Amino acid sequence: MTNNATIHLNTLDATSSQNTEKPVMIDLSQYYGLIQFSGEDASTFLQNQLTCDMRKISEHQASYGSYCTPKGRVLANFLLFQYNNNYILQLPINLCESLQKRLSLYKLRAKVTIENVSHKYACIGLVGSHLSQALRRLFASPPALNQPLRFVDLHDHAFLCLANDRIQLISPLTNTVALWEYLHQQAQLVDIAYWNRLTIQAGIPTVLLETQEKFLPQMINLDAIDALSFKKGCYPGQEIIARTQYLGKLKRRMYLCHITTTDTVNPGDLLYYADSTDQSCGCIVNAVASQLHDGYDVLAVIQQSSVEASEIHWNSLRGPMIQIKTLPYPLP
Repeated sequence: MTNNATIHLNTLDATSSQNTEKPVMIDLSQYYGLIQFSGEDASTFLQNQLTCDMRKISEHQASYGSYCTPKGRVLANFLLFQYNNNYILQLPINLCESLQKRLSLYKLRAKVTIENVSHKYACIGLVGSHLSQALRRLFASPPALNQPLRFVDLHDHAFLCLANDRIQLISPLTNTVALWEYLHQQAQLVDIAYWNRLTIQAGIPTVLLETQEKFLPQMINLDAIDALSFKKGCYPGQEIIARTQYLGKLKRRMYLCHITTTDTVNPGDLLYYADSTDQSCGCIVNAVASQLHDGYDVLAVIQQSSVEASEIHWNSLRGPMIQIKTLPYPLP
């Protein structure tokens, strides 16, 4: 623990290997931050700012969502859940300060308090094929986490289910050191790349500094993961987003891909199709070194006509060809 009360849990020796009989744990707190919204107008305020429908969010149900510019471009996407009677956005920690400031400009007279609470909570990822059994060993009365985005608040800590074999534990900082030490006795510590790999394989994008304002929500499949509502009122960018949806002008979609290369693949890298000149046909959203194959697993936004017509290459017309994989969900 440092003087500013931030815990760097990953200072324990992390490894990328996994014992399949033993769950793994990941410190998410150095990668993800939390913005909290409290006050009687918090839900209404967020309904007028975010792409997701706040009416679907409850103390037991979380949601994916995003925040856009007036031109409909995504500034940040996030997980949104209700914890201790407040709403919390979870997003990359280096985007928290700018998003908090931007949203604060639109408070006007709304009775809502916007606070960066990244330093108040710790987030721990737990993964394993026998996760339910492990939870019974770890906690006296573990919650039923059998549906995606189910949220369970146990006051001392909370659980967020992302998949049957992947959950997130949110805990106040005062409880975290003892909880971490207890968990570490039962689970194997791995680094953030392990979690990022699972997020990519699940087809869940993360907009980063390198990719802010590059995509409409539909381009990164936010409509496919219920992070985008067309049945709610206005919010920044809503008119452009709706026009794209109803006039059928969406030309690019996000794909799950693999790139075989020894070079480093980064978010924001451009893609090219074989029959073009030097005009880009897409962009890397997220990338992580593959655990099973040489190269990188990536999420990439690509011009749909290019995917259907020709080979797609990374970084240049002569770069490695990308392999399109199957997303775990259907596209609208």
